[in-house]
Amino acid sequence: MVKEKLNLIGLKKNLTFLNYEQRKSIIEKDNKQIALKRQCSLLDISRSCLYYKPRENPENIAIMNLIDEIFTDKPFYGSRRIKKALKFNYQISICREKVQRLLRLMGIEPVYPKKRTTLSSKENKTYPYLLRGLKIDRPNQVWSTDITYVRLENGWAYLIAIIDWFSRYVIDWQLSDNLEIDFCLQTLNRALNKNTPEIFNSDQDARFTSIQFTNILEGKEVKISMDSKGRYLDNIFTERLWRTVKYEDIYLKHYANIQEARDGLTKYFDFYNNQRFHSSLADLTPAQAYFQSQGRVGQPTAPILIHQQNYLSNAISVS
Repeated sequence: MVKEKLNLIGLKKNLTFLNYEQRKSIIEKDNKQIALKRQCSLLDISRSCLYYKPRENPENIAIMNLIDEIFTDKPFYGSRRIKKALKFNYQISICREKVQRLLRLMGIEPVYPKKRTTLSSKENKTYPYLLRGLKIDRPNQVWSTDITYVRLENGWAYLIAIIDWFSRYVIDWQLSDNLEIDFCLQTLNRALNKNTPEIFNSDQDARFTSIQFTNILEGKEVKISMDSKGRYLDNIFTERLWRTVKYEDIYLKHYANIQEARDGLTKYFDFYNNQRFHSSLADLTPAQAYFQSQGRVGQPTAPILIHQQNYLSNAISVS
């Protein structure tokens, strides 16, 4: 029974050893002793996620997957160009309004300049971009985050990751079957339990400008930076991460469902952090660049060549 499980687990503060999916699996919708709302409250999960199911016909899902490929390759494309790419590259003719609807469903906001009709909330505070011209020369100086669409054979999911700019090390990540804020907060809290950055950068998405999200960062005395409108280069390393993950794993594996994707991405991010060499890191792995620069015992101690710092400085000094 849920009541027995909850008694064994305890209150919210004692649930930290369970991940989101494990807590979600404890829910019993037919339990008559504890209301569903109360179960969700005790387990610290959103009630809406219990009912959310992607609902699109196979044809639209196939179009969404093509849009994902187009947008991953050209994140500066808006709905007009995506519509043209679908028509000329794939012989798919759909109206611009449908492209815009699918983009919203995918959680994608093209970066072209436009009127202030974005996913950000008018009630939420936005912050200035702090990284222009900044020299990145140490780990935990700048972290950034973003959310991307992950295609599945039987639907889709959303992936959030937090990356260290100096080393490209993925601090934490999580998959979700919905765009509720819960998985963003959980990923942020796990990352901050591992370390604390000086600056945290994101776009102006409503989840990242929310009081819940920014209060966590401000509570850790982290400076908050947000991309300028129409500037995908402001978060360039996360954009590069998405391309790498999709071309090297997601597009090749054809994951059937979210659990299969979660298992596969767990292996991939382990490979990415600990085995994948980066030429821009003097052929070190992200883990080597991240940990050795902090003087961690037991981690590689070979110096990071100075050209890496120059590369980083040049790469993010965008005007």
